[in-house]
Amino acid sequence: MPFIDSKITVKMTETQKESLKSELGRVLPVLGKSERYLMVGIADGYDLYLGGEKLDKGAYVEVSLFGQASSAAYEKMTGEICRILGQQLDIPGDKVYVTYHGVNDWGWNGSNF
Repeated sequence: MPFIDSKITVKMTETQKESLKSELGRVLPVLGKSERYLMVGIADGYDLYLGGEKLDKGAYVEVSLFGQASSAAYEKMTGEICRILGQQLDIPGDKVYVTYHGVNDWGWNGSNF
C-alpha cells in the first residue's frame, strides 16, 4: 500500500507525469512492494524554499508504505528517486528531500489491513 507524494517546482506535462509515475512504480520493488496498489500524487509548479532561497528546480518526495523497509532499502530508493528526477526533470540530487513513513494501520475499500 505505498503512496508516493511529490511536490515539484518544475511545471510538468501530462506525458512527464505519466513517465514519472511509471518510473516510480518500476523501482518500487526496492522497498519490497509492488506497483499493484501504488498511489502517486504529483504537485508540480510547487513553490519550495531551501536555505531561505526559492528553488527553480527542486522536489520534496514523501514515501508512505504499509509496514517498514530497511534503512538500506530506503537509501537505495532515495538514490533511485534522485536519479529519476535528475534524468526526467533535470533536478539536482542536492535539491531533493525524501522522507519515509511506515504505517501500521492502513485503510482501503472499507476496512484496514
